[in-house]
Amino acid sequence: MAVSVREDRTGGPVDHFLALLQDRLPLWLSILHDLSHRIGKGCVSDNLLPVARSGIDYYIEVQGAALPAFTSPNVTVRFRQAIRDNGLGPHAETAPLAAYLAAEQRLGRIRSDVDPEASARLLIAGCFHRAYIEMLVGADTSPTREASAVEIVRELRLEPVTTAVA
Repeated sequence: MAVSVREDRTGGPVDHFLALLQDRLPLWLSILHDLSHRIGKGCVSDNLLPVARSGIDYYIEVQGAALPAFTSPNVTVRFRQAIRDNGLGPHAETAPLAAYLAAEQRLGRIRSDVDPEASARLLIAGCFHRAYIEMLVGADTSPTREASAVEIVRELRLEPVTTAVA
C-alpha cells in the first residue's frame, strides 16, 4: 500500500503515516475481531470498554500523523484508492464490532431496537472524536481517556432495560 500512495520523495509525512498505520492498524483490528470470542460471555458493556479504550489510544496515535499526510489533494486521492484496493476502509473497523453486537442481540443481551451497524459506527466515532479533541486542545481539557471510554460505551445504551418486579 505504501508504494501506491507515496509522493516522489521518501521519508515525508505520507511515509510516516503509512508506517504508523502498518504498525498500529493490525493490533486495532485484532482487538475488534477478538470480540467474537466474547459473545455471550461477561457483560456486554464490560466487553466493549477495552475496545473503546484501545480505539481512543489508536486514534490518538494515528491522527497526528494523518493530518500532515493529507495536505495534497493528489495524495489524498491516491490514499483513498489504496485503502479501497486493500479493503481497509471504515467497514474494516465497523464490521467486526457490528457482528459482535448483532450476535449479542440475537442472544437477548442487547436491546432488540438497537442497530448494530449504527452502534458500531457511533462507538468508533466517539473514540475518534475523543482522540481528536485531545490532539487539538490537549488531554487536560476533557475527561480522562478512561472516563471517556466509559461514557462512550454507557451512552450507547445497548443493554436491555430491566424492570423491577413489585
